[in-house]
Amino acid sequence: MSRRRSQSAVSLVPVVQPAARAGFRIHDYLYFQVLSPGDIRYIFTATPAKDFGGIFHTRYEQIHLVPAEPPEACGELSNGFFIQDQIALVERGGCSFLSKTRVVQEHGGRAVIISDNAVDNDSFYVEMIQDSTQRTADIPALFLLGRDGYMIRRSLEQHGLPWAIISIPVNVTSIPTFELLQPPWTFW
Repeated sequence: MSRRRSQSAVSLVPVVQPAARAGFRIHDYLYFQVLSPGDIRYIFTATPAKDFGGIFHTRYEQIHLVPAEPPEACGELSNGFFIQDQIALVERGGCSFLSKTRVVQEHGGRAVIISDNAVDNDSFYVEMIQDSTQRTADIPALFLLGRDGYMIRRSLEQHGLPWAIISIPVNVTSIPTFELLQPPWTFW
């Protein structure tokens, strides 16, 4: 499989969201749907960082979710080229949430999804807060349950794929309940 990025992989649709960061509180959720690979074609729940990072001004109908290499993304990424204009999937640990977000931003990522490094975590969301460095980040940063992150990475490894294709954010209130495909390992 070619590791070259398709320029047509990103489809943009405007999103109506609050203009101010105050529109998101820690208990708000943001949803994204994996479109490919098919065995994890579910709608996943994430929480935005509490006091750093940007918000989604655009809905991405199809964008790559690229697992960072190394997974903790605390420094230079060996696959940074593939993260440019895409969304990075990063693991918790090794450095602050803000540091990870800045690394992805410096590699041209549009957003970062940071999954818990506890792969058995299927219900506890961590509050991602600013570190004490006074640095900032402009891209959205989301926290994902460890089980969800693990299952996404495992599926990509099993299929030999360098990324998943996702739609983000997804408005779950517009989807009929019987069509909400939730991960079977996570309770909503």
